[in-house]
Amino acid sequence: MKGLLKFITCGSVDDGKSTLIGHILYDSKLLYADQEKALELDSKVGSRSGSIDYSLLLDGLMAEREQGITIDVAYRYFTTDNRSFIVADTPGHEEYTRNMAVGASFADLSVILIDASQGVLTQTRRHARICKLMGIKYFVFAVNKMDLVNYSEERFHAIAEDIQQLKNELLLDHIKIIPVSATEGDNITVRSENTSWYSGEPLLAYLENVDIEEKNDEQGFYMPVQRVCRPDHTFRGFQGQIESGSIAVGDEITALPSGEKAHVKQILMTDRESDSARKGQPVTITLDKEVDVSRGCVLVKDTDIAAYQKITASILWMDDEALTAGKEYLVKLGTKTISGVVTDIQYSVDVNTGEHIKTDSLSKNGIALCEIVLAEAISTDLFSKHKTLGELILIDRVSNMTSGCGVVEKLEEKQETHSDKASFVLNDIKARGDVFEEFYYDTLSYNVFKYQPSDKTYTVGDEIITKGKSYEYPDSFDILVLRDNTAVKIRNKKITDILPLHDYRYDSVPLVNGRGFAINIGSSKDLSVFLENYRQLTPAKENEFFSEWFRFNTYRKVVFGK
Repeated sequence: MKGLLKFITCGSVDDGKSTLIGHILYDSKLLYADQEKALELDSKVGSRSGSIDYSLLLDGLMAEREQGITIDVAYRYFTTDNRSFIVADTPGHEEYTRNMAVGASFADLSVILIDASQGVLTQTRRHARICKLMGIKYFVFAVNKMDLVNYSEERFHAIAEDIQQLKNELLLDHIKIIPVSATEGDNITVRSENTSWYSGEPLLAYLENVDIEEKNDEQGFYMPVQRVCRPDHTFRGFQGQIESGSIAVGDEITALPSGEKAHVKQILMTDRESDSARKGQPVTITLDKEVDVSRGCVLVKDTDIAAYQKITASILWMDDEALTAGKEYLVKLGTKTISGVVTDIQYSVDVNTGEHIKTDSLSKNGIALCEIVLAEAISTDLFSKHKTLGELILIDRVSNMTSGCGVVEKLEEKQETHSDKASFVLNDIKARGDVFEEFYYDTLSYNVFKYQPSDKTYTVGDEIITKGKSYEYPDSFDILVLRDNTAVKIRNKKITDILPLHDYRYDSVPLVNGRGFAINIGSSKDLSVFLENYRQLTPAKENEFFSEWFRFNTYRKVVFGK
C-alpha cells in the first residue's frame, strides 16, 4: 500500500469541489449505511430534484447548505484498498481565501477544479498561485462538468492549453489534467465511456498511485525547540519534532541563535530512550552541558542554517485592513514568535498575469513581496531550502488574528554565531560576554533592537571597556554568567580571575549577569539564596525570578537609532 496522501480540493465557486469528494466517498463504498441513507433523504429536499447531492457529505455548516457553497475547510479521512487519504475540501469564494490557504498549508497535492463551461478563471489562477506559494509540488487539474459541454474533446483540449500556460507561468513541477463530471461520476472512480477520447486513468486511480515521496532535499539535521522540559534541577531536555536529517547519542550539535556547541547525551521518545532519531519523530534531547536554549531556538547539525534579523517574504494578505509599510506585527516562524515590522512592500503580484506592480499597500487576498525587520535575529532560512524555518504568519498585535501568511525568499543581516564571541576564556573555562551588547530604539518601528558589536575574547589580565553607547559599568564589578556556570572578576577595568561559579565568593562589589543586568545581591547570604533559586528555576517562574533579582536600568539604557 502507498503512503498517506494529504490533498486539497480548490477552485472557483460552484466548480463542484465538495461534490467531487462526496462522489469518491459514495462510489468507493466508504460510507456507513446510516450515512448513505441520510444523504439520500437530505438530497430529496435539496437542489437536485431528488437526485443525490454528493456535496452534502462535505458541507456540514447550515450556512453552507442554505447557500449551496463551502465556507469552512472540511477535512475527511478515508482509506481504499491501495492508499489512505486526508482531504481538505476548501471554499472557492474569494471572501474565504484565507480558509483555502489554511487547507493548502497541510497538503502534498492539490486538486484544482475547473468548470468546463467557464475555463480558467482569476480564482483558478489565485488558488494555483497560493498552492505554489505554500510549497505544493503536485497538481491535478480536474476539468469538471464535462456533461454540460457534451463531453467535448475540443473544449477539453482548449482548457488544457490554458493550463499548460499557467504551468509555465507559475513554474509548477508536476501536473495531471483529467476530464470529469462530479455529479454524474465520469472519470471519478472508473473510466467513462462518455470520454472515450481520454486514454488516461480516472481521478481516484491517479491519487492512489501518484508517488509524492521525494528524496529529502533539506540539508542536515534541524529541530526547532517547541518546549524546554525541566521537571526539576537535575533534568533539562529540549523537545520538538525533527524536521530534517537524523541525530544520534554522541553527535555534536549547535544551538541557534547562540551558536553554542554540545554533544547529545540522551534521546527520549515518549518514556523510552533511543540511540538515534530521524525526520518526523517527536523527541526530547538532553545535552552534555548547559547551553542557552529556549522555545524558538533551533538545534542543528551539518547545515548552514543561521540567524537573521531582516527577511524578504512573499506574503498572502488575509486582513480586511490593508497592509501598509511601517506597521508592527507578531511574526510566527518555526516555533518562535517575535515582533517584526513590515518596512517595505516591494511589489504586489497580479494574479492573472503574474505582473509585478509597484504599490505602497496590499489589500485583502493580495500577494506581495515584503521586507520585514525583526526585533532580534532568529533562526530562519529560505523556504526552498528548509521549509519549516521558511514559512511564517503575521499576527495582529491587538486582535491576535492572523493577518497574513507567507514564505521567506531572501535573507539579510546575518548574525554571527561564534559561541566565543566577546567571551571570557581561561584554560578550559569559557563564558559568554553579552555585557557588551547594545540596545537601540528604532523610531520607525517603535521597537527595541539588540546589537552585538564585539568579537573579542578576553582572559585574565586583559582590560575591558566599561562604557558603550547603551551601557556603563563601574571600574570594579563581578559578572555571574549563570548559563555557563562561570564568574568573572573585574578590578580597575582589568580581569583578575575567571572561575567556576561554585568556587566564587561574594566580594562586596556590584554584580551583573551575563547580559549586563544588575543583580540585587548585597551579601553572601543573598548570593546563596539567589543561586539556589536559579537551580530550582522552572519556565513558569522565570518572570518572577527576574523581577525579584535583576534590574535592567542600573548599568544599561536604551539609546535612539542604530
